[in-house]
Amino acid sequence: MPLGLKIVPQNNQGLIETLGKYSHSVNSGLHFYIPFFQKIRRVSLAMEPLALPNYSIITKDNADVSASLTLNFHITDAVKYQYENTDSIESMAQLVRGHLRDIIGRMDLNEALGSTAKINQELTLAIGDLTNTYGVNVDRINIDELTPSQAIQEAMDKQLTADRERIAAIAKAEGEAKSIELTTKAKNDALMATAKAEADATKTRADAERYRIDTVQAGLSNADDKYFQNQSINAFSELATSPANLVVVPSDSAADYGKLPVVGQLLGKGADKNA
Repeated sequence: MPLGLKIVPQNNQGLIETLGKYSHSVNSGLHFYIPFFQKIRRVSLAMEPLALPNYSIITKDNADVSASLTLNFHITDAVKYQYENTDSIESMAQLVRGHLRDIIGRMDLNEALGSTAKINQELTLAIGDLTNTYGVNVDRINIDELTPSQAIQEAMDKQLTADRERIAAIAKAEGEAKSIELTTKAKNDALMATAKAEADATKTRADAERYRIDTVQAGLSNADDKYFQNQSINAFSELATSPANLVVVPSDSAADYGKLPVVGQLLGKGADKNA
């Protein structure tokens, strides 16, 4: 009876079937079999990726999200994988989807959208060794996308726009209030500076006037009769050139009238300063 040859590649396992029934397994290499009576099935043991896109899930707050995830798996038991389940890959996918629905279903929308790493970790722990029933082991699970429904996205966009407008309005109001505060402070500082300057100027003028009066008074206190006689002569000279036709002065008080111009000058200058 002629024999057939079959090469089982590396990282594969061969399952020999005799008359349609599993007989035994062989490793990679060259193997003989009896045609028509036997068949060698090849099962890859290498790690493979599997994409599970657009899986609809309802969150705790009744928000509809679409989940897309990728998992990596490899076959640990070729016999279980091939003979004990009609579709081990689909069974594994359904198991992953079920646990993902349970995990996200216990979360609010905002929590789920911000916790993909946590969901990956919880999902990996939940799957554990459960897929060994199918002769498969899940090595890694990664959620690629968690996308809210179109209606929720529109509502979130409106909320985000409203929040941004509110923050901008608050910032504008705070800026205007700060501007008013600074302007008011600047005006108050200017008024205070002006008032202080005027007070200092008034004090300076008063000090100068006081000094002038003190100086004149000190000079008068040291003046002798000759000074006042001279002032009297000047006063009478001015009276002589005035429009008055007649000036009568007591002879015994004539010397006192010399003091009048000095007093008049003091009063006149004082009035000018106060004006």
